[in-house]
Amino acid sequence: MKLLRINFRGVIITDKQKKEQCPQILLLNQIEMRTTMKAQKSNNTFFEHLKNQNRDFIIVFVILYICFCHVTMLESPKDQSRSGRPTKDDRKLPSNPEEVEDLRRDSAANPLIAFTFGELKLITGNFRQDHLLGGGGFGNVYKGLITKDLREGLQPLQVAVKVHDGDNSYQGHREWLAEVIFLGQLSHPNLVKLIGYCCEDEQRVLIYEYMSRGSVENTLFSRVLLPLPWSIRMKIAYGAAKGLAFLHEAEKPVIYRDFKTSNILLDQDYNAKLSDFGLAKDGPIGDKTHVSTRIMGTYGFGVVLLELLTGRKSLDKSRPAREQNLTDWAIPLLKEKKKLLSIVDPRLEGDYPIKGVHKAAMLAYHCLNRNPKARPLMRDIVDSLEPLQEPEDVQNEKPVLTVIHGVADGQLKGKEGSM
Repeated sequence: MKLLRINFRGVIITDKQKKEQCPQILLLNQIEMRTTMKAQKSNNTFFEHLKNQNRDFIIVFVILYICFCHVTMLESPKDQSRSGRPTKDDRKLPSNPEEVEDLRRDSAANPLIAFTFGELKLITGNFRQDHLLGGGGFGNVYKGLITKDLREGLQPLQVAVKVHDGDNSYQGHREWLAEVIFLGQLSHPNLVKLIGYCCEDEQRVLIYEYMSRGSVENTLFSRVLLPLPWSIRMKIAYGAAKGLAFLHEAEKPVIYRDFKTSNILLDQDYNAKLSDFGLAKDGPIGDKTHVSTRIMGTYGFGVVLLELLTGRKSLDKSRPAREQNLTDWAIPLLKEKKKLLSIVDPRLEGDYPIKGVHKAAMLAYHCLNRNPKARPLMRDIVDSLEPLQEPEDVQNEKPVLTVIHGVADGQLKGKEGSM
């Protein structure tokens, strides 16, 4: 009986044919198996390659997603709600037309002049470089002149025109509006007067009264100008203190968070006026008022008073390492009677009242107390500085009001009295 067999190709063969064709069939089987294995291996390699590509794609996608989220968080205002709706602070941005229109309509509460940008070009001579007074983080400041023919009802006046540097960021808009709101509503002899503003397209400009002697920083530390006499330094300290006290004790207290010599401007008679309210904010009302103002304002005043006393900047990298930070270097010496005069500005050449220096030094010492609650209130500082505005012989007759651990005394105590 002949058995029929079917090979892997489906061909029917007999046993005899199998014997005759066995070598060929085996060879074909081997070739087929090798071909099949190569195909399987090729498929496996393809799928592994595809798997690796997918893995690389996922990794790249995750990295890009993380970067996108990070950039989005940086560009979004911190106080913007998660729903995407503008918060209360967002609605105050001057880029919002309704807010600008409110400023223009409410002229009774905010009597500022809304200038056009074209008018400002006329005022500054098209922002000529020889009219440039200086610059800062906000932008450039130009000297200008308002003339009668600029607009009906305007009186001739020298002004300083502060032009926003074009940074249309949230923070830039917020600082611009803060100055308009605070200086538009507050009026005091020791606050720089805001005349008007310009909010036209992307332009953000502030127009102030012109302060002919510039900032205390430029005047005090100038290598060209004559050193400020002691009496002028105390006049500056007194005026700045009155401006700061006014802000702290206003019906709606203001925390002036940028008190420094560069933000104290001087008119022709060296009257000090506070400027740059971009970082100012409404202070608390009630029992917490004094705590906040002591922290934010009184310490800064102490630093400025120390600069006036020593003629040194609060931070000066050009000095020896131990003397670069003014407060760290000077505070230990303020209560030392024998060492105090060694830190007084040498450019004064000893032309100052000894007792007046001692009293100013002790006042600075209390303002710089590490315990905020032990610092004096600004109204007490004003009272302490008032006697220092008089001639030396009169100063020696009047005690200076100081505050020790938050309690006002009519005279200096302890080591202070022995100075």
